[in-house]
Amino acid sequence: MKTALITGVTGQDGSYLTEFLLSKGYKVYGFVRRTSEMKRARIDPLHSNPNFKLVYGDLCDSSSILNALRKAMPDEIYNLAAQSHVKISFEIPEYTADANGVGVVRMLEAIRRVEEETGKKIRFYQASTSELYGKAVEIPQKETTSFYPRSPYGIAKLYAFWITKNYRESYGMFACNGILFNHESPRRGENFVTRKITIEVAKIKEGISKCIYLGNLDAKRDWGHAKDYIEGMWLMLQKEKPDDYVLATGENHSVREFLEEAFRVAGIPIKSNGKKGIHEEYIRTDTGEAVVKIDPSYYRPAEVDVLLGDPSKAKKELGWKPKVMFRDLVKEMIDADMKLLQKELYGSKGRR
Repeated sequence: MKTALITGVTGQDGSYLTEFLLSKGYKVYGFVRRTSEMKRARIDPLHSNPNFKLVYGDLCDSSSILNALRKAMPDEIYNLAAQSHVKISFEIPEYTADANGVGVVRMLEAIRRVEEETGKKIRFYQASTSELYGKAVEIPQKETTSFYPRSPYGIAKLYAFWITKNYRESYGMFACNGILFNHESPRRGENFVTRKITIEVAKIKEGISKCIYLGNLDAKRDWGHAKDYIEGMWLMLQKEKPDDYVLATGENHSVREFLEEAFRVAGIPIKSNGKKGIHEEYIRTDTGEAVVKIDPSYYRPAEVDVLLGDPSKAKKELGWKPKVMFRDLVKEMIDADMKLLQKELYGSKGRR
């Protein structure tokens, strides 16, 4: 039985990865911070599994990381924990740098120390990001594309990428970077734009909300499904030699396209008023009401216009390819949030 340690286990990716590894017969330790309020809904159903355990720690505290490693003695570590919101990183840049950047070197140092003490070899996966490319110098972006991050989040992740690569080359550690493009699901955090859209569209459909306020509708992203991407993480750690890989769908769509598709799936007819920038609105054509407005506070200080990944290397070397594409992803998210809202409104039987 292999043992894995997953940081960020309570998040979207962490919960899917835990389920995936348990299904493959792993023993899984979830690395969690001690907080006054327990928000672990994504992993609550897993606690009945005897092969799933929690261990307390924090990427901003070296001793807790080392203690967690000594307790779990994992074969594989998946470092998914981070301050993961790009816009918020502009507001808390110092903490973002500490958790997303320095936290990774703390983890790598702990691994190196445990390996020296025990002779055990530990395989390490670092959750990298397409935000490394930022102001992209080429389209699509691949492993050899130059980086140009445009946020404190991206810059902290840039340090994490290079320190992971450096430990691999300096100490012979099995350490991989997964440069994952945007991946979503019904478990996505509610403050991310895709989930914000699907939740609010569901509320508009049920008549309990009137309008969604958004920022830049023309930003384009390469959106896939988190379930596909966690399998790619695992495949990276099963290779004979460590390397870095882009995981992406090879398609990109704007926030505007995601928005329009969400309303279409929900059966709500909308049309833009045709104006530009902050003056644009989407009008519900059956009622004449404005259901989407632009709020300048949601714009980033430095925008990332287009991210589009080239997953050719992962397809060739890992045998990985995405299964869920854009329209199916939007439909799954809308359907899930509609069901969730109806359950909240009408109870376990759904709509009255």
